[in-house]
Amino acid sequence: MDVALVQYINRLCRHLAITPARLHPHEVYLDPADAADPRVACLLNVPIESLRLRFALLQSLNTTLETFFLPLVELRQTPMYTHSIAALLKEAKGLIFYDTKVTVMNRVLNATVQRTADHAAPEITLDPLEIVGGEIRASENSYFCQAARQLASVPSSQLCVKLASGGDPTYAFNIRFTGEEVHGTSGSFRHFLWQVCRELQSSSLSLLLLCPSSAVNKNKGKYILTPSPITYGEEQLLHFLGQLLGIAIRADVPLPLDLLPSFWKTLVGEPLDPDQDLQEADVLTYNYVKKFESINDETELEALCAEIASQHLATESPEGPNKPCCRFTYLTMTGEEVELCSRGRHIPVAWENKDIYAAAIRSLRLRELQNVECVTAVRAGLGAIIPLQLLTMLSPLEMELRTCGLPYINLEFLKAHTMYQVGLMETDQHIEFFWGALEMFAQEELCKFIKFACNQERIPFTCPCKDGGPDTAHVPPYPMKIAPPDGTAGSPDSRYIRVETCMFMIKLPQYSSLEIMLEKLRCAIHYREDPLSG
Repeated sequence: MDVALVQYINRLCRHLAITPARLHPHEVYLDPADAADPRVACLLNVPIESLRLRFALLQSLNTTLETFFLPLVELRQTPMYTHSIAALLKEAKGLIFYDTKVTVMNRVLNATVQRTADHAAPEITLDPLEIVGGEIRASENSYFCQAARQLASVPSSQLCVKLASGGDPTYAFNIRFTGEEVHGTSGSFRHFLWQVCRELQSSSLSLLLLCPSSAVNKNKGKYILTPSPITYGEEQLLHFLGQLLGIAIRADVPLPLDLLPSFWKTLVGEPLDPDQDLQEADVLTYNYVKKFESINDETELEALCAEIASQHLATESPEGPNKPCCRFTYLTMTGEEVELCSRGRHIPVAWENKDIYAAAIRSLRLRELQNVECVTAVRAGLGAIIPLQLLTMLSPLEMELRTCGLPYINLEFLKAHTMYQVGLMETDQHIEFFWGALEMFAQEELCKFIKFACNQERIPFTCPCKDGGPDTAHVPPYPMKIAPPDGTAGSPDSRYIRVETCMFMIKLPQYSSLEIMLEKLRCAIHYREDPLSG
Protein backbone atom coordinates (compact mmCIF):
# COMPACT_ATOMS: atom_id res chain seq x y z
CA MET A 1 0.00 0.00 0.00
CA ASP A 2 2.92 2.35 0.71
CA VAL A 3 4.37 1.58 -2.74
CA ALA A 4 0.97 2.23 -4.36
CA LEU A 5 0.71 5.55 -2.48
CA VAL A 6 4.22 6.60 -3.56
CA GLN A 7 3.43 5.77 -7.20
CA TYR A 8 0.17 7.74 -6.97
CA ILE A 9 1.98 10.76 -5.47
CA ASN A 10 4.57 10.56 -8.26
CA ARG A 11 1.81 10.77 -10.88
CA LEU A 12 -0.04 13.53 -8.99
CA CYS A 13 3.12 15.66 -8.70
CA ARG A 14 3.88 15.10 -12.37
CA HIS A 15 0.38 16.36 -13.20
CA LEU A 16 0.70 19.38 -10.88
CA ALA A 17 4.34 20.05 -11.93
CA ILE A 18 5.61 20.27 -8.34
CA THR A 19 7.85 18.12 -6.16
CA PRO A 20 6.37 15.93 -3.37
CA ALA A 21 8.28 18.09 -0.85
CA ARG A 22 6.07 21.06 -1.84
CA LEU A 23 2.81 19.09 -1.84
CA HIS A 24 0.69 19.73 1.28
CA PRO A 25 -0.91 16.59 2.75
CA HIS A 26 -4.36 18.18 2.37
CA GLU A 27 -3.78 18.37 -1.39
CA VAL A 28 -3.70 14.55 -1.52
CA TYR A 29 -7.05 13.17 -2.63
CA LEU A 30 -8.35 10.23 -4.63
CA ASP A 31 -10.52 11.38 -7.51
CA PRO A 32 -13.52 9.19 -8.49
CA ALA A 33 -11.76 8.71 -11.84
CA ASP A 34 -8.92 6.97 -9.98
CA ALA A 35 -11.26 4.15 -8.91
CA ALA A 36 -10.79 2.46 -12.28
CA ASP A 37 -6.98 2.48 -11.96
CA PRO A 38 -5.79 -0.95 -10.72
CA ARG A 39 -2.60 0.66 -9.37
CA VAL A 40 -4.56 2.44 -6.62
CA ALA A 41 -7.21 -0.22 -5.99
CA CYS A 42 -5.69 -1.15 -2.61
CA LEU A 43 -6.03 2.48 -1.41
CA LEU A 44 -9.70 3.02 -2.24
CA ASN A 45 -11.07 1.83 1.12
CA VAL A 46 -8.54 3.76 3.21
CA PRO A 47 -9.95 6.89 4.92
CA ILE A 48 -8.59 10.03 3.27
CA GLU A 49 -7.21 11.35 6.58
CA SER A 50 -5.20 8.13 7.00
CA LEU A 51 -3.83 8.51 3.47
CA ARG A 52 -2.79 12.09 4.17
CA LEU A 53 -1.10 11.15 7.45
CA ARG A 54 0.73 8.31 5.73
CA PHE A 55 1.84 10.69 2.96
CA ALA A 56 3.15 13.13 5.60
CA LEU A 57 5.19 10.28 7.10
CA LEU A 58 6.59 9.29 3.68
CA GLN A 59 7.28 12.94 2.92
CA SER A 60 9.31 13.28 6.15
CA LEU A 61 11.15 10.02 5.43
CA ASN A 62 12.08 11.19 1.91
CA THR A 63 13.30 14.57 3.16
CA THR A 64 15.60 12.82 5.66
CA LEU A 65 16.82 10.34 3.03
CA GLU A 66 17.57 13.09 0.50
CA THR A 67 19.21 15.49 2.95
CA PHE A 68 21.14 13.33 5.41
CA PHE A 69 21.17 9.67 4.49
CA LEU A 70 21.54 8.85 0.78
CA PRO A 71 24.58 11.12 0.21
CA LEU A 72 26.49 9.06 2.81
CA VAL A 73 25.50 5.56 1.65
CA GLU A 74 27.66 3.27 -0.48
CA LEU A 75 25.07 2.18 -3.05
CA ARG A 76 27.07 -0.51 -4.84
CA GLN A 77 25.25 -3.83 -4.70
CA THR A 78 27.29 -6.70 -3.34
CA PRO A 79 25.36 -10.00 -3.55
CA MET A 80 27.61 -11.47 -0.85
CA TYR A 81 26.36 -8.95 1.71
CA THR A 82 22.58 -9.38 1.64
CA HIS A 83 22.13 -7.17 4.73
CA SER A 84 24.20 -4.24 3.48
CA ILE A 85 22.50 -0.84 3.40
CA ALA A 86 22.50 -0.95 -0.41
CA ALA A 87 20.76 -4.36 -0.43
CA LEU A 88 18.16 -3.20 2.09
CA LEU A 89 17.66 0.08 0.24
CA LYS A 90 17.03 -1.88 -2.96
CA GLU A 91 14.21 -3.75 -1.22
CA ALA A 92 12.71 -0.47 0.10
CA LYS A 93 13.16 1.65 -3.05
CA GLY A 94 9.39 1.63 -3.60
CA LEU A 95 9.07 3.98 -0.59
CA ILE A 96 11.23 6.68 -2.17
CA PHE A 97 9.62 9.34 -4.37
CA TYR A 98 10.87 9.58 -7.95
CA ASP A 99 11.84 13.23 -7.43
CA THR A 100 13.95 12.29 -4.38
CA LYS A 101 15.83 9.71 -6.45
CA VAL A 102 16.36 12.14 -9.33
CA THR A 103 17.65 14.87 -6.97
CA VAL A 104 20.22 12.50 -5.44
CA MET A 105 21.09 11.11 -8.86
CA ASN A 106 21.66 14.59 -10.30
CA ARG A 107 23.95 15.52 -7.39
CA VAL A 108 26.03 12.40 -8.02
CA LEU A 109 26.17 13.06 -11.77
CA ASN A 110 27.39 16.63 -11.21
CA ALA A 111 29.93 15.37 -8.66
CA THR A 112 31.34 12.82 -11.15
CA VAL A 113 32.06 15.27 -13.96
CA GLN A 114 35.40 14.46 -15.58
CA ARG A 115 35.51 16.98 -18.43
CA THR A 116 35.49 20.55 -17.18
CA ALA A 117 34.59 23.71 -19.08
CA ASP A 118 38.23 24.51 -19.94
CA HIS A 119 38.55 21.28 -21.99
CA ALA A 120 37.32 21.29 -25.58
CA ALA A 121 34.51 18.88 -26.39
CA PRO A 122 35.28 15.99 -28.75
CA GLU A 123 33.88 16.59 -32.23
CA ILE A 124 32.60 14.05 -34.71
CA THR A 125 31.78 14.60 -38.38
CA LEU A 126 28.75 12.88 -39.90
CA ASP A 127 27.88 12.63 -43.57
CA PRO A 128 24.12 13.18 -44.08
CA LEU A 129 24.41 11.96 -47.69
CA GLU A 130 24.94 8.42 -46.35
CA ILE A 131 21.35 8.36 -45.12
CA VAL A 132 19.76 10.64 -47.71
CA GLY A 133 16.07 9.98 -48.21
CA GLY A 134 15.95 8.05 -44.95
CA GLU A 135 17.41 4.95 -46.64
CA ILE A 136 20.64 3.55 -45.24
CA ARG A 137 22.46 1.47 -47.81
CA ALA A 138 24.66 -0.33 -45.28
CA SER A 139 24.71 -0.41 -41.48
CA GLU A 140 28.24 1.02 -41.35
CA ASN A 141 26.91 4.20 -43.03
CA SER A 142 24.35 4.84 -40.27
CA TYR A 143 24.88 7.78 -37.91
CA PHE A 144 25.13 5.22 -35.09
CA CYS A 145 28.06 3.37 -36.67
CA GLN A 146 29.73 6.57 -37.97
CA ALA A 147 29.67 7.99 -34.42
CA ALA A 148 30.75 4.70 -32.80
CA ARG A 149 33.84 4.53 -35.04
CA GLN A 150 34.90 8.12 -34.34
CA LEU A 151 34.26 8.01 -30.58
CA ALA A 152 35.99 4.63 -30.09
CA SER A 153 39.30 6.43 -29.60
CA VAL A 154 37.87 9.06 -27.21
CA PRO A 155 38.27 8.18 -23.49
CA SER A 156 34.90 7.77 -21.77
CA SER A 157 35.99 10.33 -19.17
CA GLN A 158 35.78 13.01 -21.89
CA LEU A 159 32.07 12.24 -22.30
CA CYS A 160 31.24 12.67 -18.58
CA VAL A 161 29.97 16.24 -18.45
CA LYS A 162 27.76 18.14 -16.02
CA LEU A 163 23.99 17.90 -16.35
CA ALA A 164 22.62 20.07 -19.13
CA SER A 165 21.08 23.29 -17.81
CA GLY A 166 20.47 26.86 -18.90
CA GLY A 167 20.54 28.30 -22.40
CA ASP A 168 23.99 27.04 -23.44
CA PRO A 169 24.28 23.46 -22.12
CA THR A 170 27.44 21.37 -22.30
CA TYR A 171 27.03 18.13 -24.24
CA ALA A 172 29.26 15.07 -24.37
CA PHE A 173 30.45 15.86 -27.91
CA ASN A 174 29.83 18.28 -30.74
CA ILE A 175 28.55 17.23 -34.15
CA ARG A 176 29.44 18.67 -37.50
CA PHE A 177 27.49 17.66 -40.59
CA THR A 178 29.41 17.56 -43.86
CA GLY A 179 28.14 20.31 -46.14
CA GLU A 180 25.84 21.82 -43.50
CA GLU A 181 26.18 25.26 -41.93
CA VAL A 182 24.69 24.82 -38.45
CA HIS A 183 24.81 27.56 -35.82
CA GLY A 184 24.97 26.31 -32.24
CA THR A 185 25.47 22.78 -30.94
CA SER A 186 22.17 21.86 -29.28
CA GLY A 187 20.00 21.34 -32.35
CA SER A 188 22.46 19.10 -34.18
CA PHE A 189 23.16 17.04 -31.03
CA ARG A 190 19.46 16.46 -30.40
CA HIS A 191 18.86 15.62 -34.08
CA PHE A 192 21.69 13.07 -33.92
CA LEU A 193 20.15 11.28 -30.91
CA TRP A 194 16.75 11.23 -32.62
CA GLN A 195 18.21 9.80 -35.84
CA VAL A 196 20.20 7.17 -33.93
CA CYS A 197 17.02 5.94 -32.19
CA ARG A 198 15.31 5.67 -35.58
CA GLU A 199 18.21 3.59 -36.88
CA LEU A 200 18.24 1.30 -33.85
CA GLN A 201 14.53 0.59 -34.32
CA SER A 202 14.83 -0.17 -38.02
CA SER A 203 16.16 -2.98 -40.17
CA SER A 204 19.40 -1.10 -40.87
CA LEU A 205 20.90 -2.24 -37.52
CA SER A 206 20.48 -5.67 -35.94
CA LEU A 207 21.09 -4.78 -32.27
CA LEU A 208 17.37 -4.58 -31.45
CA LEU A 209 14.61 -7.01 -32.41
CA LEU A 210 10.88 -6.32 -32.66
CA CYS A 211 9.28 -8.42 -29.92
CA PRO A 212 7.34 -11.44 -31.29
CA SER A 213 4.13 -10.23 -29.59
CA SER A 214 4.06 -7.36 -32.12
CA ALA A 215 2.99 -9.89 -34.76
CA VAL A 216 -0.39 -10.26 -32.99
CA ASN A 217 -0.76 -6.54 -32.13
CA LYS A 218 0.36 -6.85 -28.51
CA ASN A 219 3.10 -4.41 -27.45
CA LYS A 220 3.24 -3.25 -31.06
CA GLY A 221 6.43 -1.37 -31.85
CA LYS A 222 8.25 -2.58 -28.72
CA TYR A 223 11.82 -3.89 -29.00
CA ILE A 224 14.22 -6.14 -27.11
CA LEU A 225 17.96 -6.73 -27.46
CA THR A 226 18.48 -9.28 -30.24
CA PRO A 227 19.06 -12.62 -28.46
CA SER A 228 21.92 -14.24 -30.36
CA PRO A 229 25.68 -14.77 -29.94
CA ILE A 230 27.53 -11.54 -30.66
CA THR A 231 30.78 -10.79 -32.45
CA TYR A 232 33.45 -8.47 -31.06
CA GLY A 233 32.21 -5.71 -33.38
CA GLU A 234 28.61 -6.11 -32.14
CA GLU A 235 29.84 -6.07 -28.55
CA GLN A 236 31.52 -2.71 -29.23
CA LEU A 237 28.28 -1.35 -30.74
CA LEU A 238 26.28 -2.53 -27.69
CA HIS A 239 28.89 -0.84 -25.47
CA PHE A 240 28.33 2.36 -27.46
CA LEU A 241 24.55 1.96 -27.04
CA GLY A 242 25.10 1.87 -23.27
CA GLN A 243 27.25 5.00 -23.51
CA LEU A 244 24.48 6.77 -25.45
CA LEU A 245 21.97 5.91 -22.70
CA GLY A 246 24.30 7.54 -20.16
CA ILE A 247 25.00 10.51 -22.43
CA ALA A 248 21.25 11.09 -22.88
CA ILE A 249 20.76 11.03 -19.08
CA ARG A 250 23.50 13.65 -18.57
CA ALA A 251 22.10 15.72 -21.47
CA ASP A 252 18.50 15.37 -20.20
CA VAL A 253 17.38 14.51 -23.73
CA PRO A 254 14.69 11.79 -23.56
CA LEU A 255 15.43 9.11 -26.15
CA PRO A 256 12.47 7.96 -28.32
CA LEU A 257 13.28 4.28 -27.71
CA ASP A 258 10.39 1.84 -27.22
CA LEU A 259 11.86 -1.08 -25.28
CA LEU A 260 10.01 -3.77 -23.36
CA PRO A 261 10.03 -3.61 -19.52
CA SER A 262 12.18 -6.78 -19.52
CA PHE A 263 15.08 -4.73 -20.96
CA TRP A 264 14.89 -2.18 -18.15
CA LYS A 265 14.58 -4.96 -15.55
CA THR A 266 17.79 -6.62 -16.73
CA LEU A 267 19.52 -3.24 -16.92
CA VAL A 268 18.80 -2.37 -13.26
CA GLY A 269 19.41 -5.96 -12.11
CA GLU A 270 15.87 -7.04 -11.27
CA PRO A 271 14.70 -10.64 -11.93
CA LEU A 272 12.23 -11.29 -14.74
CA ASP A 273 8.69 -12.48 -14.06
CA PRO A 274 8.38 -15.93 -15.73
CA ASP A 275 4.73 -15.29 -16.63
CA GLN A 276 4.31 -11.55 -17.16
CA ASP A 277 7.55 -10.89 -19.06
CA LEU A 278 7.11 -13.96 -21.29
CA GLN A 279 3.53 -12.91 -22.10
CA GLU A 280 4.61 -9.33 -22.93
CA ALA A 281 7.50 -10.42 -25.16
CA ASP A 282 6.02 -13.48 -26.90
CA VAL A 283 2.31 -14.04 -26.26
CA LEU A 284 2.14 -16.91 -28.80
CA THR A 285 4.82 -18.89 -26.97
CA TYR A 286 3.17 -18.02 -23.65
CA ASN A 287 -0.16 -19.45 -24.87
CA TYR A 288 1.63 -22.49 -26.35
CA VAL A 289 3.30 -23.26 -23.01
CA LYS A 290 0.03 -22.73 -21.10
CA LYS A 291 -1.72 -25.27 -23.35
CA PHE A 292 0.83 -27.97 -22.44
CA GLU A 293 0.68 -27.05 -18.76
CA SER A 294 -3.13 -27.23 -18.63
CA ILE A 295 -3.90 -30.52 -20.43
CA ASN A 296 -5.40 -33.19 -18.17
CA ASP A 297 -4.94 -36.52 -19.99
CA GLU A 298 -3.18 -38.22 -22.90
CA THR A 299 -6.19 -37.75 -25.22
CA GLU A 300 -5.90 -33.97 -24.85
CA LEU A 301 -2.14 -34.20 -25.45
CA GLU A 302 -2.71 -36.17 -28.64
CA ALA A 303 -5.32 -33.64 -29.81
CA LEU A 304 -2.91 -30.78 -29.08
CA CYS A 305 -0.12 -32.50 -31.01
CA ALA A 306 -2.52 -33.03 -33.91
CA GLU A 307 -3.38 -29.30 -33.85
CA ILE A 308 0.33 -28.42 -33.85
CA ALA A 309 0.97 -30.94 -36.64
CA SER A 310 -1.59 -29.12 -38.79
CA GLN A 311 0.59 -26.01 -38.34
CA HIS A 312 3.68 -27.99 -39.46
CA LEU A 313 5.31 -27.83 -36.01
CA ALA A 314 5.16 -31.55 -35.23
CA THR A 315 6.26 -34.87 -36.69
CA GLU A 316 4.94 -38.43 -36.58
CA SER A 317 5.37 -40.47 -33.42
CA PRO A 318 7.73 -43.48 -33.60
CA GLU A 319 5.06 -45.45 -31.71
CA GLY A 320 2.48 -45.04 -34.47
CA PRO A 321 3.10 -43.89 -38.06
CA ASN A 322 -0.10 -41.81 -38.14
CA LYS A 323 0.14 -40.48 -34.60
CA PRO A 324 1.50 -36.88 -34.56
CA CYS A 325 3.92 -35.80 -31.85
CA CYS A 326 6.16 -32.89 -30.89
CA ARG A 327 9.90 -33.10 -30.35
CA PHE A 328 12.10 -31.35 -27.77
CA THR A 329 12.94 -28.54 -30.19
CA TYR A 330 11.64 -24.98 -30.51
CA LEU A 331 12.23 -21.84 -32.55
CA THR A 332 14.28 -19.04 -31.02
CA MET A 333 13.09 -15.44 -31.32
CA THR A 334 15.40 -15.04 -34.32
CA GLY A 335 13.75 -18.02 -36.09
CA GLU A 336 16.40 -20.69 -35.56
CA GLU A 337 15.27 -24.17 -34.47
CA VAL A 338 17.22 -25.34 -31.41
CA GLU A 339 17.18 -28.45 -29.23
CA LEU A 340 15.74 -27.93 -25.76
CA CYS A 341 17.98 -30.65 -24.34
CA SER A 342 20.69 -33.01 -25.52
CA ARG A 343 19.46 -35.01 -28.57
CA GLY A 344 16.17 -33.12 -28.34
CA ARG A 345 15.35 -33.76 -32.01
CA HIS A 346 15.07 -37.47 -31.20
CA ILE A 347 12.96 -37.15 -28.02
CA PRO A 348 9.16 -37.09 -28.57
CA VAL A 349 6.89 -35.22 -26.17
CA ALA A 350 4.81 -37.69 -24.16
CA TRP A 351 2.47 -37.53 -21.18
CA GLU A 352 5.38 -38.28 -18.82
CA ASN A 353 7.61 -35.41 -20.00
CA LYS A 354 5.15 -32.77 -21.29
CA ASP A 355 5.71 -30.56 -18.19
CA ILE A 356 9.47 -30.77 -18.72
CA TYR A 357 8.92 -29.74 -22.36
CA ALA A 358 6.79 -26.71 -21.35
CA ALA A 359 9.32 -25.66 -18.68
CA ALA A 360 12.19 -25.99 -21.20
CA ILE A 361 10.45 -23.65 -23.68
CA ARG A 362 9.75 -21.10 -20.94
CA SER A 363 13.38 -21.32 -19.81
CA LEU A 364 14.61 -20.80 -23.40
CA ARG A 365 12.55 -17.62 -23.77
CA LEU A 366 13.59 -16.23 -20.38
CA ARG A 367 17.28 -16.82 -21.23
CA GLU A 368 16.72 -14.94 -24.49
CA LEU A 369 15.10 -12.05 -22.61
CA GLN A 370 17.85 -11.98 -19.96
CA ASN A 371 20.39 -11.99 -22.81
CA VAL A 372 23.28 -11.81 -20.32
CA GLU A 373 26.04 -11.29 -22.89
CA CYS A 374 24.34 -8.31 -24.58
CA VAL A 375 23.10 -6.72 -21.36
CA THR A 376 26.61 -6.96 -19.86
CA ALA A 377 28.00 -5.01 -22.83
CA VAL A 378 25.27 -2.33 -22.54
CA ARG A 379 25.81 -2.01 -18.76
CA ALA A 380 29.57 -1.67 -19.31
CA GLY A 381 28.96 1.26 -21.68
CA LEU A 382 26.42 2.84 -19.34
CA GLY A 383 28.82 2.46 -16.39
CA ALA A 384 31.50 4.35 -18.33
CA ILE A 385 29.25 7.46 -18.31
CA ILE A 386 27.24 7.27 -15.08
CA PRO A 387 27.96 5.39 -11.81
CA LEU A 388 26.07 2.08 -12.00
CA GLN A 389 25.38 2.10 -8.25
CA LEU A 390 22.73 4.77 -8.95
CA LEU A 391 20.59 2.01 -10.49
CA THR A 392 20.22 0.48 -7.02
CA MET A 393 17.60 3.12 -6.19
CA LEU A 394 15.68 3.00 -9.47
CA SER A 395 12.85 0.69 -10.47
CA PRO A 396 12.77 -0.48 -14.13
CA LEU A 397 9.97 2.00 -14.90
CA GLU A 398 11.90 4.87 -13.27
CA MET A 399 15.03 4.00 -15.25
CA GLU A 400 12.95 4.10 -18.43
CA LEU A 401 11.43 7.46 -17.41
CA ARG A 402 14.87 8.92 -16.65
CA THR A 403 16.28 7.74 -19.98
CA CYS A 404 13.35 7.92 -22.38
CA GLY A 405 10.86 10.25 -20.71
CA LEU A 406 7.17 9.99 -21.60
CA PRO A 407 6.02 9.22 -25.16
CA TYR A 408 3.46 12.02 -25.11
CA ILE A 409 3.46 15.81 -24.87
CA ASN A 410 1.78 17.58 -21.94
CA LEU A 411 0.53 20.82 -23.49
CA GLU A 412 -0.21 22.45 -20.12
CA PHE A 413 3.37 21.82 -18.98
CA LEU A 414 4.71 23.16 -22.29
CA LYS A 415 2.52 26.28 -22.02
CA ALA A 416 3.77 26.89 -18.46
CA HIS A 417 7.37 26.74 -19.78
CA THR A 418 6.96 29.15 -22.70
CA MET A 419 8.35 32.69 -22.99
CA TYR A 420 7.01 35.42 -25.29
CA GLN A 421 9.60 37.75 -26.80
CA VAL A 422 9.85 41.11 -28.57
CA GLY A 423 6.59 42.47 -27.19
CA LEU A 424 4.42 39.37 -27.78
CA MET A 425 1.91 38.39 -25.09
CA GLU A 426 -0.05 35.25 -24.31
CA THR A 427 -3.29 37.18 -24.92
CA ASP A 428 -2.38 38.16 -28.51
CA GLN A 429 -4.91 36.73 -30.95
CA HIS A 430 -2.42 34.79 -33.08
CA ILE A 431 -0.85 33.29 -29.90
CA GLU A 432 -4.32 32.08 -28.87
CA PHE A 433 -4.74 30.63 -32.38
CA PHE A 434 -1.37 28.88 -31.94
CA TRP A 435 -2.32 27.14 -28.67
CA GLY A 436 -5.80 26.40 -29.99
CA ALA A 437 -4.29 24.67 -33.03
CA LEU A 438 -1.93 22.59 -30.88
CA GLU A 439 -4.87 21.52 -28.69
CA MET A 440 -6.51 20.12 -31.85
CA PHE A 441 -3.45 18.01 -32.67
CA ALA A 442 -3.26 14.30 -31.87
CA GLN A 443 -0.22 13.15 -29.90
CA GLU A 444 1.53 11.99 -33.08
CA GLU A 445 1.29 15.49 -34.56
CA LEU A 446 2.37 17.10 -31.25
CA CYS A 447 5.52 14.93 -31.26
CA LYS A 448 6.19 16.02 -34.84
CA PHE A 449 5.74 19.66 -33.82
CA ILE A 450 8.27 19.24 -30.98
CA LYS A 451 10.69 17.56 -33.40
CA PHE A 452 10.27 20.47 -35.83
CA ALA A 453 10.79 23.07 -33.09
CA CYS A 454 13.74 21.66 -31.14
CA ASN A 455 14.94 18.50 -32.94
CA GLN A 456 13.82 16.00 -30.31
CA GLU A 457 10.61 13.98 -30.32
CA ARG A 458 10.24 13.80 -26.54
CA ILE A 459 10.86 16.56 -24.04
CA PRO A 460 11.45 16.31 -20.27
CA PHE A 461 8.28 16.16 -18.17
CA THR A 462 9.96 17.75 -15.15
CA CYS A 463 11.98 20.93 -14.77
CA PRO A 464 14.05 22.22 -11.80
CA CYS A 465 12.11 25.49 -11.93
CA LYS A 466 9.16 23.70 -10.31
CA ASP A 467 11.15 23.63 -7.06
CA GLY A 468 10.39 27.31 -6.75
CA GLY A 469 13.91 28.36 -5.76
CA PRO A 470 15.34 31.64 -7.10
CA ASP A 471 18.46 29.93 -8.50
CA THR A 472 16.73 27.10 -10.35
CA ALA A 473 17.41 27.01 -14.08
CA HIS A 474 15.33 25.47 -16.82
CA VAL A 475 16.38 22.08 -18.16
CA PRO A 476 17.02 22.28 -21.92
CA PRO A 477 15.31 22.66 -24.30
CA TYR A 478 12.95 24.67 -22.04
CA PRO A 479 11.74 27.32 -22.12
CA MET A 480 10.07 27.34 -25.52
CA LYS A 481 10.25 30.84 -26.99
CA ILE A 482 7.76 32.45 -29.35
CA ALA A 483 8.96 35.51 -31.29
CA PRO A 484 7.81 37.52 -34.34
CA PRO A 485 9.19 36.50 -37.76
CA ASP A 486 12.29 38.14 -39.22
CA GLY A 487 11.51 41.14 -41.42
CA THR A 488 8.13 42.57 -42.39
CA ALA A 489 7.92 41.79 -46.11
CA GLY A 490 4.63 40.41 -47.43
CA SER A 491 1.28 39.56 -45.88
CA PRO A 492 1.53 37.53 -42.63
CA ASP A 493 -0.87 34.90 -44.05
CA SER A 494 1.55 34.21 -46.93
CA ARG A 495 4.54 33.61 -44.65
CA TYR A 496 5.75 30.35 -43.16
CA ILE A 497 6.68 29.40 -39.59
CA ARG A 498 10.43 29.18 -38.99
CA VAL A 499 12.32 27.87 -35.98
CA GLU A 500 15.75 28.03 -34.40
CA THR A 501 16.10 24.50 -33.04
CA CYS A 502 19.12 25.20 -30.82
CA MET A 503 17.12 27.80 -28.90
CA PHE A 504 13.67 26.10 -29.15
CA MET A 505 12.45 29.37 -30.68
CA ILE A 506 9.40 29.59 -32.95
CA LYS A 507 9.15 32.62 -35.23
CA LEU A 508 5.39 32.92 -35.63
CA PRO A 509 3.68 35.22 -38.17
CA GLN A 510 0.46 36.96 -37.12
CA TYR A 511 -1.95 34.68 -38.96
CA SER A 512 -5.48 36.05 -39.25
CA SER A 513 -7.44 32.89 -38.40
CA LEU A 514 -7.26 29.55 -36.62
CA GLU A 515 -7.69 27.72 -39.96
CA ILE A 516 -4.60 29.39 -41.47
CA MET A 517 -2.62 28.69 -38.26
CA LEU A 518 -3.58 25.00 -38.50
CA GLU A 519 -2.63 24.84 -42.18
CA LYS A 520 0.78 26.51 -41.65
CA LEU A 521 1.61 24.40 -38.58
CA ARG A 522 0.74 21.16 -40.38
CA CYS A 523 2.78 22.28 -43.38
CA ALA A 524 5.75 22.96 -41.08
CA ILE A 525 5.70 19.69 -39.15
CA HIS A 526 5.18 17.46 -42.19
CA TYR A 527 7.70 19.31 -44.39
CA ARG A 528 10.75 18.94 -42.18
CA GLU A 529 12.81 16.38 -44.05
CA ASP A 530 15.81 18.66 -43.60
CA PRO A 531 15.32 19.80 -39.98
CA LEU A 532 18.72 21.48 -39.73
CA SER A 533 17.96 23.98 -42.46
CA GLY A 534 16.19 26.21 -39.91
